Amino acid sequence: MRFICFSMLASLFLLTSCATVQVKSDYDTKAVFANYKSFGFYKTGIDKVDINDLDKKRILRAIDKNLAEKGLVKSNTPDLLINFTTKAEKNVQVAPNYGYGFGWGWWSPFWYGNNFYNTYETIEGVLVIDLIDAEKNELIWQGIGKAPLADGPEAKTERINEIVTAVLAKYPPEIEK
Repeated sequence: MRFICFSMLASLFLLTSCATVQVKSDYDTKAVFANYKSFGFYKTGIDKVDINDLDKKRILRAIDKNLAEKGLVKSNTPDLLINFTTKAEKNVQVAPNYGYGFGWGWWSPFWYGNNFYNTYETIEGVLVIDLIDAEKNELIWQGIGKAPLADGPEAKTERINEIVTAVLAKYPPEIEK
């Protein structure tokens, strides 16, 4: 019974730990974030991102929506230029295999099985969002989000929205005075 409970808890931990978005951010401590009221996309940089156009549109829409919710207005003469990059990373997780067999236990000469550990591979997407001061052409804020990728149009849209929302939750930074 303990084995079953432990296996269920371990599986639940693996599933929930994979679903969360890991976020990091950095910013220019001299930037006055209250001065930035409008944004536009840095087309030259975004055109170089090596992902399909469908995912690119999903990311752009999610960023647009999140920044609008923060009170920034999309403009042809923006205060902020928004750029992003992406990459995919293979993540390998190893979990104990309490497996199968017969006999008196894993030390038994009658034990069978091909290994004592299970490995799980997931592909994690990394999204880096850069906010650039349009006047100075300087990076003032960067957010990085990392999460497992999803399959299918609805699942991809939902996951991208989740990642962008988690990353942009760090903007503007809470600066201690």
